Amino acid sequence: MTLKNKLGLDSPIELARAEERLSKQAAIELWQGGELKQFHCGTFKALAHIHRRLFSELYDFAGELRNENISKGNFRFASALYLREAVLSVEQMPQKTFEEIIAKYVEMNVAHPFREGNRRSMRLWLDDILSREIGNVIDWSRIDKTKYLQAMERSPIDDAQIKKLLAAALTDKTDDREIFMKGLDASYFYENYFAYRSEDLN
Repeated sequence: MTLKNKLGLDSPIELARAEERLSKQAAIELWQGGELKQFHCGTFKALAHIHRRLFSELYDFAGELRNENISKGNFRFASALYLREAVLSVEQMPQKTFEEIIAKYVEMNVAHPFREGNRRSMRLWLDDILSREIGNVIDWSRIDKTKYLQAMERSPIDDAQIKKLLAAALTDKTDDREIFMKGLDASYFYENYFAYRSEDLN
């Protein structure tokens, strides 16, 4: 079933291609413009801004809390009924160390505040927190897709695996264009979007 979208597309393949192209372009503009610095890092407001920038050309719900319950596999994300409280609770979590930041990232993933595009938005949100709090970002191109997805699936029960995986890919090259571009492609590849290279979109 194709999500209702502003482009009027009813083909899942066409929508996926449009979503990848438009949201990747928006992510590049977001990174280059430095506009996230107007927000406190680690807030839902910052995350909602990222989501809105990525998906506003596609979906009416961009940047808005979802009002339906969603699940992936056998895992059910936070109930829409208590989602606002869940998000605000995550927002208050500490974020001064790498371990605290990843724990916060894991809990926001459990909340999954948006109808679509959560993980792509949250990886940008995570890098913004890491960059401003500890002077590092994740080089996502160094992280294997299968290992990442398995670690994230396990993370609500035990986040040791995802912490180890992400720690091994930390870099202090926070303003490196190549790392960002390759990382953006890797982030989208995790969600099975690989029709466009970021470098070809800018």
